[in-house]
Amino acid sequence: MTRPEGRGTARRRLVVHGVVQGVGFRPFVYRLAQELQLAGWVRNDGAGVTIEVQAPLPQLQAFAERLRQEAPALARIDDVSSEPLPPLAEPGAGFRIVESTGRGPSTTAIGPDTALCDDCRRELLDPADRRYRYAFVNCTHCGPRFTITRQLPYDRATTSMASFRLCPACRAEYRSPADRRFHAEPNACPACGPRLEWRGRDGRVIDGVDPLAAALAAIAEGGIVAVKGLGGFHLVCDARQPAAVAALRQRKAREEKPFAVMVAGLASLATLVECDEASSRVLAGRERPIVLLRKRPGADEQLPGVAPGLAWLGMMLPYTPLQLLLFHEAAGRPAGTAWIDEPQPLALVMTSANPGGEPLVIGNDEALERLAGIADAWLLHDREIVQRCDDSVLRALPVPGAAAAPFQFIRRARGYVPLAIRLARPGPPVLALGGWFKNTACVLRGDEAFVTPHIGDLDNAPTCRALDHAVDHLLHLLQVEPEIVAHDLHPDFYSTQLAARLAERHGARLVAVQHHHAHLAAVLAEHRLEAPALGLALDGVGLGSDGEAWGGELLHLDGAAFTRLGRLRPLRLPGGDRAAREPWGVAVGALFDAGRADLAQARFGDEPALAGIERMLQRGLNVPATSSLGRWYDAAAAVLGVRRRIAFEGQAAMLLEGLAEAHGPLEAEPACIGWTAEGDPDFGPLLVALATEDLPARGAARFHASVSWALAQWVCRAAATRDLGVVACGGGCWLNAVMSRRVAAEVAGQGIVLRPAQALPPNDGGLALGQGWVARALERGG
Repeated sequence: MTRPEGRGTARRRLVVHGVVQGVGFRPFVYRLAQELQLAGWVRNDGAGVTIEVQAPLPQLQAFAERLRQEAPALARIDDVSSEPLPPLAEPGAGFRIVESTGRGPSTTAIGPDTALCDDCRRELLDPADRRYRYAFVNCTHCGPRFTITRQLPYDRATTSMASFRLCPACRAEYRSPADRRFHAEPNACPACGPRLEWRGRDGRVIDGVDPLAAALAAIAEGGIVAVKGLGGFHLVCDARQPAAVAALRQRKAREEKPFAVMVAGLASLATLVECDEASSRVLAGRERPIVLLRKRPGADEQLPGVAPGLAWLGMMLPYTPLQLLLFHEAAGRPAGTAWIDEPQPLALVMTSANPGGEPLVIGNDEALERLAGIADAWLLHDREIVQRCDDSVLRALPVPGAAAAPFQFIRRARGYVPLAIRLARPGPPVLALGGWFKNTACVLRGDEAFVTPHIGDLDNAPTCRALDHAVDHLLHLLQVEPEIVAHDLHPDFYSTQLAARLAERHGARLVAVQHHHAHLAAVLAEHRLEAPALGLALDGVGLGSDGEAWGGELLHLDGAAFTRLGRLRPLRLPGGDRAAREPWGVAVGALFDAGRADLAQARFGDEPALAGIERMLQRGLNVPATSSLGRWYDAAAAVLGVRRRIAFEGQAAMLLEGLAEAHGPLEAEPACIGWTAEGDPDFGPLLVALATEDLPARGAARFHASVSWALAQWVCRAAATRDLGVVACGGGCWLNAVMSRRVAAEVAGQGIVLRPAQALPPNDGGLALGQGWVARALERGG
């Protein structure tokens, strides 16, 4: 027998969608229901969190309101559906958390790993606490999530914590509604949880030592230690010891690429970098990314060899208990947390443990094998990493007036993955495989897009296997069966070949998407823009729809269609792909085509290969053309004597940007910009002008000012002709802060709105989202 709702008692089933598993949501619901004296239950399931409650109507209404208003900080509620149910005559006593169920299709998601919270930090550093100096302290407000989860719903049994049986004390916390560890799935302590292990150079376990103290001692002696973290291993050394940094570069074959540096707290940044309030918030936030900050004078002397020749330094703060304990050990194990807010001398290089561009190391045996010859010792633990996830990297967003936080991703991974990017509308499930460089994959489910952590460049078999695993894991976690598989136009990319195999396996339709269209579509997707817009795609290179190499494109975007309105005047690449590694050859080609072979001789006459390059240019043999803005940056860096050859992708442009930043802004030189018959910019005359510049920093500032002015003029003319005011900005060149700021300043007041990439990097790390968005638009015929 049931009581009619009209008599004041009602029963409801609520389904909460969003990031609501692994964030303390069920304990929150339990406590709220207890406070309001509701009868019923809550559970995790494939839809998210399902709640059944019965009580007088005013209490149910208060429950529904407070459910959204008071949700845990790590939760993200996207939707709450409510269904009336017949009231039960005997609803049972009180409210309870019931066993989770995996029945039905999954429409929920797991949250990202988050940094150590203040409460856990206090426990960690309190000598009287039972978790004092325990390297795996966590609660419902912090700790691992994504990297330990095998499948949803999120419960201890579906994580890599399943093998650790809770001790009586931890079990009591887990079951106590008043405790912040109530149903905290990774809950553990020294008696029942994961443990540290110290191994020496030969890989053998060394017993009878404190692993943390041993690790710090090895670092202090100039050693390189492989440290197991949340989503993979770091290679760690003392950033203030040049010999240690040089050894790490040599062993890892990293040459001149910058390293990230970790310090104990914000107070320890003061002598190294400039850090404003917004950057401080991001650095110390729960995501704890690496943030690029402008170096202070003397930073390179303090950290020799860490980021040579660059104006910025990647800084980060400890986000795991283990990392904080290394600084605690160096500080002499002070009680409490006050020491963190004082300057600490220790600065640690924290770089991803991936030899030779291979994927991040995540397993203990794998670390001992793959890092042999790089690491001097290993600081391990026995909690398995299910999914690799590198550190995220951000920088201040240089385009003013952008929505949301004023930061832009260079790499999106730990702390942010697998949070969904909300789309303007739902559609069929899509899997997109990205490109070759900085690869990520993306799954579109409903009105959400889920992007894998940064995978890397697909130029070796281990990284290709890492992409395979990341795609399988994401599809399994989200329980998605794709109907469409999208990929880049280039037939030789591993991601393209994988797309074909996966389309066949899933019986899905295969869709190829042009590289620069995908760059710009990713921006449209995150900003939920569906109206026609302009797009300015600026990067190194991508295969165009005409089979040529594109990279400086002005496009008209309209749903799944695009029209190429213009391109930068192409420059020739002597030797083809080799030119991307040897910018001086690109410069020779640009000067030769500008009719100034004499300047090429003057600048590069000491290069033995110069005569051969000139013959190639004269005969038109093996000199493919590209409209790439990135190659113009390379040519300018070479002409100015900044860099003739590069050690890593984008190095020449980064060094040029750093010089321009250090010099300060100059006025543009419109007379040095040529224009083609089609009205497109030609930077050949500018390169000729720079060939007689004696001061590289001034030349870099001249180049940035004039290129930015020309790009802005190009956009403004197209906007006026097409009556369009929104410009999507995609491609890796938009990570150049000097150029981005100047372009934004030049178009200001012209009624033009620049839309930068923010939810994902503007570089190839965002391609997969754009591919998926275009594939969906094609499906609906728009």
